[in-house]
Formats: sequence, structure tokens, C-alpha cells
Amino acid sequence: MTKLFWNWLKLSPVVFATALFATNSAFAGEVQQDLNQDATSVTQLSQNSSGNNMGQVTSVSQFSDVQPTDWAFQALQSLVERYGCIAGYPNGTYRGNRALTRYEFAAGLNACLDRVNELIATATADLVTKEDLATLQRLQEEFSAELATLRGRVDALEARTAELEANQFSTTTKLVGEAIFNVGGAFGDEKANGTGDDVDDNITFSNRVRLSLNSSFTGTDQLQTRLQSGNLTNFGTAAGTNMTRLGYDNDTDNEVQIDKLNYAFNLSDAIRVKVDANNGEYYENINNFNPDFASSGRGALSRYGRFSPIYRQGAGGAGLTVTFNPKGSLSASVGYLAGGRTNDASSPLAGEGLFDGNYSALAQIAFQPSESFNVGLTYVRTYQNSQGGVNLFESTGSAFASQPFGAVATSSNNYGAQVNFRPTSKLAIGGWVGYTTAEAEAGPDADADIWYWMANLALRDFGKEGNLLGVFFGQPPKVTSNDIGAREDDGTSYHLEALYRYQLTDNIAVTPGVLVIFNPEHNDNNDTVYVGTLRTTFTF
Repeated sequence: MTKLFWNWLKLSPVVFATALFATNSAFAGEVQQDLNQDATSVTQLSQNSSGNNMGQVTSVSQFSDVQPTDWAFQALQSLVERYGCIAGYPNGTYRGNRALTRYEFAAGLNACLDRVNELIATATADLVTKEDLATLQRLQEEFSAELATLRGRVDALEARTAELEANQFSTTTKLVGEAIFNVGGAFGDEKANGTGDDVDDNITFSNRVRLSLNSSFTGTDQLQTRLQSGNLTNFGTAAGTNMTRLGYDNDTDNEVQIDKLNYAFNLSDAIRVKVDANNGEYYENINNFNPDFASSGRGALSRYGRFSPIYRQGAGGAGLTVTFNPKGSLSASVGYLAGGRTNDASSPLAGEGLFDGNYSALAQIAFQPSESFNVGLTYVRTYQNSQGGVNLFESTGSAFASQPFGAVATSSNNYGAQVNFRPTSKLAIGGWVGYTTAEAEAGPDADADIWYWMANLALRDFGKEGNLLGVFFGQPPKVTSNDIGAREDDGTSYHLEALYRYQLTDNIAVTPGVLVIFNPEHNDNNDTVYVGTLRTTFTF
């Protein structure tokens, strides 16, 4: 039926319009759509028909998706080259197979009528026959109601838009929010701190809230100002080891803090720059190769399961991160963060500031030959002094790994390899391995070696679209050798974690999970400890 209409169009495009309307009930069965479209779509349609967003063409050959062999080619050629009332999309396409609504037909017809009137006014009316003019007049009468409705919807939308512009918070800023409700507790026999005390197995109910104001001034840049509050405590106190820490614990006693302030922009198409003024973290600035589990609100439950500890070097500092060729299959990143969570880069005092206190310098090469395979090699040089606090792995390993020489100034060379492989769209396999050499910069002349590794499995859309089943197994950072023998880990801890994120709605996710630490603190004499959680995440 549709092909027959287009054959009629070869004789006269307006005759086609008449035939199309006359047989509308049959044609509607093929392309029926909801006539009560969103007002935004109607506005875009009106703009497209009047040429605001679509480019006028003078030859049908200008359409990249229209070929002379197409059955409607001659009809389209007549509309373009005889009447000049067909416009194309900015990318040079016509999209002739797209379904047509009555509103769109009315808007397109109105554009053709305007073009015919223009031809008449410029004394080129000989291009239009009397029969065409009579048909046009009938069509104007037939579609007068639709055209009036369209004008009314556009006028109403313009009024609403004006009201929004007059009362909007900002033309450049978007608010993004996340709220976490968490029910959880630690379980086991004795604590892993050698005191002989029982694990505090109280069930807790706590929260964390983040509000991010993301501003863009050029469309490719972003100024982030993030506010945070919460009362999610560290389960390490209850279990006697920081290996049980959750990836989203945060305790400000529910006082609101400016948690992050940073600005990212493109120096060129091949260079992306991010400046952290507060609480900078490498894992947010560059590829961390763990896309399914890196998020604190939607990813892994544990602190160690989110990503390799190499990205926690310099956490909380201020500085600069630059990525070269960020959209290419091969990219490189360098970064420098000064200060930290307990050392202030803004302080002018000795042992602090941008270059006289704690710092970390990073270099990374990322290779992603396809969307399914991603691998990276990372190196970080760090220095931490006693004034700023020593915590090499940000509480993801044993106490000896965090302070291999005690609370004395320590430098370290950190090497890491990370990989993520996605053989199908539903399955991802990833993990990391890391090695650190640490050196005491004060006190005894001592060196230490530290190793860690992790493997994880992600099953996407498990049971329902948006759901995620995750399993982790690995070894947290462990001191394998130390010139100070008393601070060497003799046993081996293993980290086992399982979670299931259920996407209740587009904005609500519920994630039950369990974390098991065998031989905590790399001490075979310590009892296994457990952490069970039920995390509910609201995003808006």
C-alpha cells in the first residue's frame, strides 16, 4: 500500500498528500503512534520542519541514505528539486524508513505550503498547477485542526520554557545525588587484634549521603563540588582488623562536609586534565579496570574489592592528573597528588604543603584493543612522613602492610597490573596483582616487600536487566619480607566476597552480600571473621 502512495507521488507530491490523508485509517495501522507525544518532541518537529535544525537541500543526491534504486527516489527528487520543501538532518541523511505521525505530516505539509506560497510570491507560480493549488487548499482545510493543535502545543511549551528559565537554579549546573541505607554487622569468635576479646556482633543501621553539583561551562569540562555526610562506621573496630572495612564507610556524625572539589577539562582532543583541590583520588581520575565494582554505592561491598590498592596511593590529596589520548585504544596517564587525608597540601608549615609533605607520583599505560579487553600497567612513587601519617594501602591490608616500619617516614615504589575481560555482554572477568617495595626514611635502615592480588567475576543482568552478581577471591596486601622481622606477616589471609545487586527500580538498588576473611591480619592463629550487609542505594 505504501509503495502505491509513493507511485502517485511521482505525478504530484501534493496529490500524494491528499491520498495519504484520504486513506489515513489504513495507513495508521502501519505507523500508528501515540498522538499525545511529549511537548518536547513536538517542538523539535516544528523546528525541523521550519528548517531551524535541519539543512535545506537542493538536490536529492545530497542525502547520503537515498539511492537512485530506492522505489521512492523519483517522488523525493520531485519534492526536493521542483518545490524545494524537503530538508535533511544535519548529518546529511533523510531517514526515509522512519514512521510518520499525523502531527509530523501536518508540520511537513505546512512547510511545503509555506514554500509554495513563497514560489507564488516570487512570480514562479508556473511551477505549480491549478490542480495542485486546489489540492493544497483542500489540505489546508482538512488539516486546520492539527495545525492549530500543533501551534497551541508549541505556544504552551514556550510559556513553560520561559517559566523554567526564569526560576531555574543554574544554566550550567546539574545536581546528582546518592543516598545509602545500610544494615550490617561483623560476626565471628575472637577479634583479630590479639586481645582475646569477642567480635562485637551488634547489628547496625547507618547511612551515607552525597550531593554533587556538576557544572559545565564549555560542554566538555566539569567542575565538581560534592557534599557528603554519614554515620557508617568502620567494622574494623568490631572485628579487630581493617580487612573487614566496607567500601562506603564514612563517619562524619552526619555533619555535612565539602568532600570533593575538582575541575576536569580537555586541553585538546588528545589531552584530558583534572585538577583536584580537595580529596583527590587516582581511581576517579583514570581507568581503574574494574568498572562493575569500583563504585562505592553500586559496586563491591568491601574496601579491598572495589579496585587495586595502587589507586589509593595519595588518596585525599590535591594535585593534577593528565591523560593522553583518553579515547584511544592506547592511552597514558601521569599524576601528582600532595598531602593526603591527614596531611594538608594547603598548609605552609614545614613537612606539609604541595612539595614538602606526603606525595604520590603516578604513571600508567592502558591498552584497550577492543571493548571486551582492557589491561593496564601502573607505577606509583610515594612518600609519607610521620607528621602526615603513614598508611601505605589505606587500610586494605594488614596493619604491618600499612606501616611496615611503624609510624616513621616511609617511601615506596608500587607496581601493579590490572585486567578486565568481557567475553560476552553478560560476563566479565577481572582482577589485579601488585608488588610494593618500601623503605624506612627514618629510624632503622630497613626495606620490606609487600604483595597482593585479587580475581573477580561479574554476571550482568543476572535474573533481571540491571542486576549484578559478583564474586571475589584474593589476598590483601601482605608483608612477605621485612628487615624488621617482627613486622613481617607469617601467615596468609584470604578475602572472599559475594554480592547480588537487585535493581528494584531505575533509581533504587538493593544489594545483600557477605564478606569472609580467612586468617585475618595474615595470622593463621586468628579466627575467621564475617561481615554481612544489606545496602540500599537511592540515586537521583
